Amino acid sequence: MKIKFTTTILKFAEQGEKTGWTYIEIPAAIAHQVFPNQKKSFRVKGKLDAYTFSGMALLPMGEGEFIMALKADVRKAIKKIKGDKLIVEIEHDKSEYQLDEDFAACLEEDEKATKFFLTLAKSHQNYFSKWIEAAKTQPTKAKRIIQTINALAKKMSYAEMIRAGKSEKDILK
Repeated sequence: MKIKFTTTILKFAEQGEKTGWTYIEIPAAIAHQVFPNQKKSFRVKGKLDAYTFSGMALLPMGEGEFIMALKADVRKAIKKIKGDKLIVEIEHDKSEYQLDEDFAACLEEDEKATKFFLTLAKSHQNYFSKWIEAAKTQPTKAKRIIQTINALAKKMSYAEMIRAGKSEKDILK
């Protein structure tokens, strides 16, 4: 079901890991219409003013409320900042998450890494890809792909890779 409403763009001050995030609130009543009885994070598609998007996560904030983070590229596209009004049109995005294309291509080149990767639960496979996609620059993305392929070849989970990343030399050998 598509839901349309107007909201105000907000920004977290001190909120732990969310400090500095720009976001919009999705009231419980609206979230329930989009995805009834859902209490966990889920993806939506739709429009923010005239900007069309898909695969954006709604994150639970307790008491049935959700938020949608507005990353810099989205804010730039909609040309809006904290305090601005925003017309939101959303619906549940039921499409399946697709692995990052560059990561998938590199993964195909390493049989050992691919073999272990395919033994992981889909959600665990996605952790790797989403971490790679979150890179802000191409060099960082390339570094993360290499780190991931090497970690998978060593049969490391995402959490193990991140912990080991504190001493990158262990993974990049």
